[in-house]
Amino acid sequence: MNELVLYQVADRIATITINRPEKRNALNPQLIAALTEAFIQASEDDLVKVIILKANGDAFSAGADLEYLQQLQHNTFEENVADTNNLKKLFTTIYYLPKIVIAQVEGHAIAGGCGLATVCDIIFATPESNFGYTEVKIGFVPAIVSCFLMRKVNETIAKEILLTGKTFKAEQALQYKLINFVTSSAEIHLKVQEFALSLCKESSGNSLMITKQLITQTTNPSFEKSLETAVQINARVRESDDFKKGIAAFLNKEKINW
Repeated sequence: MNELVLYQVADRIATITINRPEKRNALNPQLIAALTEAFIQASEDDLVKVIILKANGDAFSAGADLEYLQQLQHNTFEENVADTNNLKKLFTTIYYLPKIVIAQVEGHAIAGGCGLATVCDIIFATPESNFGYTEVKIGFVPAIVSCFLMRKVNETIAKEILLTGKTFKAEQALQYKLINFVTSSAEIHLKVQEFALSLCKESSGNSLMITKQLITQTTNPSFEKSLETAVQINARVRESDDFKKGIAAFLNKEKINW
C-alpha cells in the first residue's frame, strides 16, 4: 500500500488512514488513487466488516493540493475529464462500497476533503473541526461533491453551503444533518471504535450490505446521470477565466476582487 495511505485490520475493522500530514492531507492524484485502492482492498478483505476513515495530523483534509491546483491550469479538457473521473471513482467507491464506512473527522474537512467525509455512511467529528465547500471563492465549482451533499441535506441548506462557500463548525454541520455525531478529541477514537464494534457484533454483515444498497441505489435512480453531468461541468469550469484568475490569486495568496 502506498505510504500516503495506511491500512490496518483488527477486530474485523479496517482503518484507512490518510498519511500526508505535512500537506494537511490535501488531495492530489496520487492520494486519490491510493485511497481508492485502499477501499477496494477493504471491500475484498474477508476479515473486514466495517471500515474507518481517518487522517494523521491536524487536518482531515484541506482540499486540493496546491501543486495539483497549479497543474490544473494547464490541463486540456480531456485531461480534466479524466482527472475528475478519478475523483468520482473514489467517491462512488466509498458510497457504493458493500461495507459500512465511518469517517473520523479531526480538524479541517474543506472542499474535496469535506466531500470525502460526506460520502461516508456515518460521520463523527470533534467540536473544533471545520467543514465547508469553498470552491466558489476561487472560481471553481463543487460539482462532484454537490451530488452527494444533495442526498444528505435539503436544497435550502445546500444552496446556503455551496453558494456562500462559508466554513462552519461541527455543531453546525450536525444541525445541517451533514454529520452524525460530535464528540471531544479526547474521546473520538474510543467512540468511533465502539460504534464500529457494535456494528460488527450486533448486525448481520449481509443485512448491512443490502440495507446500504437499498439506501444508495433506490432513492434516486438518476444519481449516476447527475454525476456524469457534474464531471462535464467540472472539466468545463477549469477552462474558464474566473477559474484561472481565482487559482492564480489563491496560489499567490492575493485577495481576489470578483
